[in-house]
Amino acid sequence: MEIIGKSIIRKDAFEKVTGKARYTHDHHSVTMLSGKVVISPYGHAKIVAIDTTEAAKMPGVRAILAGEHFPLTGEAIRDKPPIAVDKVRHHGEAVALVVADTPTQAKAAADKIKVQYELLPVVNSPTQAFQKGAPLVHERLGEYKKESDVYPVPGTNIATHVKIRKGNMEKGWAESDTVVEASFSLAPSDHVAMETRCSIAEILPEGTIKITTSSQAPFMVKKLISDYFNEDIGKIIVETPLVGGAYGGKAPVHLEILAYLGSKAVGGLPVKVLNSREEDILMSPCHIGLDAKIKLGADRSGKIHVAEIRYLWDGGAFSDKAIDLTRAGAVDCTGPYNIENLWCDSYCMYTNHPYASPFRGFSHSELSFAIERTMDLLAGKLEMDPLELRYRNALMPGHTTPTRVLLNNSNIGNLQKCIEKLRGLFRWDEGPIKELNERYIRVKGVSCSWKTSTIDPNAPSGVILTFNRDGSINLMSGVVEIGTGTKTALAQILAERLKMDVDKIHVRMDVDTQTTPEHWKTVASRGIYMAGRALLAAAEDVINQLIEVASTVLRAPKEDLTVAHSRVFFRDNPSFGVHFKDICYGYKYPNGNAIGGQIIGRGNFILRHLTGLDPETGAGNPGPEWTVAAYGVEVEFDRRDYTYRVVKAATVVDIGTVINEKAARGQVMGAMSMGIAFAGRETFYFDELGRVLNPQLRTYRPLRYGENPEYLVDFVYTPDLQAAYGARGVGEHGLMGMPGALGNALSVASGVSLHHLPLIPELIWKTKEGRGSATI
Repeated sequence: MEIIGKSIIRKDAFEKVTGKARYTHDHHSVTMLSGKVVISPYGHAKIVAIDTTEAAKMPGVRAILAGEHFPLTGEAIRDKPPIAVDKVRHHGEAVALVVADTPTQAKAAADKIKVQYELLPVVNSPTQAFQKGAPLVHERLGEYKKESDVYPVPGTNIATHVKIRKGNMEKGWAESDTVVEASFSLAPSDHVAMETRCSIAEILPEGTIKITTSSQAPFMVKKLISDYFNEDIGKIIVETPLVGGAYGGKAPVHLEILAYLGSKAVGGLPVKVLNSREEDILMSPCHIGLDAKIKLGADRSGKIHVAEIRYLWDGGAFSDKAIDLTRAGAVDCTGPYNIENLWCDSYCMYTNHPYASPFRGFSHSELSFAIERTMDLLAGKLEMDPLELRYRNALMPGHTTPTRVLLNNSNIGNLQKCIEKLRGLFRWDEGPIKELNERYIRVKGVSCSWKTSTIDPNAPSGVILTFNRDGSINLMSGVVEIGTGTKTALAQILAERLKMDVDKIHVRMDVDTQTTPEHWKTVASRGIYMAGRALLAAAEDVINQLIEVASTVLRAPKEDLTVAHSRVFFRDNPSFGVHFKDICYGYKYPNGNAIGGQIIGRGNFILRHLTGLDPETGAGNPGPEWTVAAYGVEVEFDRRDYTYRVVKAATVVDIGTVINEKAARGQVMGAMSMGIAFAGRETFYFDELGRVLNPQLRTYRPLRYGENPEYLVDFVYTPDLQAAYGARGVGEHGLMGMPGALGNALSVASGVSLHHLPLIPELIWKTKEGRGSATI
């Protein structure tokens, strides 16, 4: 292939490196007003009174929204008031919205709003939420409108319960000589995208609603604003420019609702709501937390026969996307291992924490930490090489998933090849432990992961291709450019199919739901998979139209013609043909007659043969394919003070086919960096009132520049026969195994089994000394 696999410079590179790129906050107008949100200082409290008298008198104030009952929102369960009424359920929940002429005036007025609270008991973990008699986050859970595949339990904090039942548990335990059981936990955390969330809404005089927003899902914004507020969906236009990082955090619909309500309150004038960093951490959806219990049974050879799993997901104060995360955690609950007898309960729990959204990996990095730590415990008990244990139990074609999908050579990558390649790349056979001196030791840890995409079974993607008069092509897709380089990869796919110069393909970066064909959401590593297929269909449409016109011009059968290098020509005589520019807007004969017309290509794709899950057994087909990967982390550990540094991190992904070499490696390295930071330092610390104690970047610490280890990345190539050129998703997969691999390395290095994230020195010390969990 001429273009696929090459390191093409990104289509958005020049704009970004020169600072010319425009994000949502860069959009201004003379009439634009500013919205400022007043947030709750507590995790759980009654709203006794709100006094807006002084705020309303402040200069520039146009409207104050507080204490008003708006329609409830939420994707799976309508459980979230846009602005809190009666009580607040998490630290950071919106209590009031001030709309004023300027950001300074809006903040000054917001600071004048007085709210009187009466504290309520706080639910501070999913395990606490699961206990009988726990305080209820939602007393009226049974009354909420919900989707049909959601199973809340009224009178409890259970937003949904997903069951996976496979095989015969008694048989599995009877066949097991060795059993390991362990519990794991991690608190919610943040996405820390460089661009904080921002939304602008305007309602035009004739009723058109225009929303500009930093979102991964502009078409879902359009749909939900229509659903929630009974607006005409055809009059809602959502525009999304370049997005400065998202990682799943900008998939939910949130600030868009506040901007819409703010605009409605001021007669339709444009209103911008921009999060400060602290608001972005506290008010907007966060990275989900988890309490897990894993029990595995295996025979003496290391074959795992049975697993019993319970996941309690920290969905936070509102269920929204946490429902989907809970389901995704259930369908891939075992990690990438063949376990024929399985019992898994995956619960979405309400707590008084910020509510959850997807995070790069969609609940898989969290469950993988629990599974992969348990795998190492099993390897230790069996006195077996941890990598060998994983190799022996790797899922392969002919096996079935937890939801009973039969795997084949296309829908599952080759984990055993990933493990083999990791063994050499990571120099595992040199030994996992290297003593440096009495104080320092270097230790390697390994892990594996897999992931499918539990997205809507009818999720669509469309592509439109138009020509410029020089024969170059405009590519339009609803995929949002969130930093992944997906739209550049789409240009490469088109260039490869048409055998033309990729520089002659111009990609529209912004998305406009009125003129851009729909792409469901830019999530789940599905951009290339879905839009790539739609693009190939559009390319075929264009080829057929070009050849149709050219066959008349060249007076030749269509079967004799082919397309390449921006020309249509004879297969057996390439010198005889016609250029795109001469036929893409119709062909004009010397006498002035014309044939054809403007060529517009269109293509679409919809997922096939996906199903919901059986509510009692979990049986069903949740996703189109599974990407697998193997990982290694090497740490240098200080046995005196329990500090450490990550020396190397390795990932081998079965990518199917590489579309853009450097972009793919960059995606994996970036994900590894996020995974190491999530595993080693990033978390929310809560006090007894449910308050987040570290909502600033001074105290919430992602990995800083210069703290990164040496990254090793390699690929295995098992094509997905459904995908464009066989390419599998890769945007999330460098992250998912980092927590498990780091936990395994540090457990060996410290001589104590570590079961909680983040893996900070204080936690290691307290675990070693038997002092309980670490705190800030």
